[in-house]
Amino acid sequence: MSEIKLLFAGPMGAGKTTAIRSISEIEPISTEVENTDFGESNKAETTVAMDYGELTLDTGHKLRLYGSPGQRRFEFMWPLLAEGALGVVVLLDNSRPDPLADLADFLTAFGSQIGTGRIVVAVGRLDSHPHPSLDDYLNAVASRGQFLPVIDADVRRRDDVIGVLDVLFEQIQSVDRVNSAGDADEWLQLVQGARAQ
Repeated sequence: MSEIKLLFAGPMGAGKTTAIRSISEIEPISTEVENTDFGESNKAETTVAMDYGELTLDTGHKLRLYGSPGQRRFEFMWPLLAEGALGVVVLLDNSRPDPLADLADFLTAFGSQIGTGRIVVAVGRLDSHPHPSLDDYLNAVASRGQFLPVIDADVRRRDDVIGVLDVLFEQIQSVDRVNSAGDADEWLQLVQGARAQ
């Protein structure tokens, strides 16, 4: 059985802890403490080190799920947590004051993962805050000369989080096929394993 590291990143309050909790087969390890940075978010608690969960797929692969802290004062940890990760899921909260600025910050922070096609952006709270739209996000990504999937997701719903992972694995599979740098069939099995769980 192989182990695969995935990182959930995004600003404070975007749903990283919730996403991991919604799919982890173990009780997630969390480093949430009382929030004292209400300028960043009005949530009661915030992650200060990382979150951790696990998911075993039907294929036998074990996904090790890490969640990064979202506060800017912990941004030095983002690249450290991304080391060795197969891919990164950037979660964004459309109800924040400037989610497109959040997008720019995290695309800059995870540029190396974008370069290898191992990143997907998932936007939450589009139902209650429809602006900016997914097209606005896609245009912002394109204006940087980049291409990556941007999808709508409610991280409280297990199926939505598994769907985000499906998109990430399909992205990796496509890039590996083009680059002949990896075993595309293995990534196809990962996708099927995630859907079967």
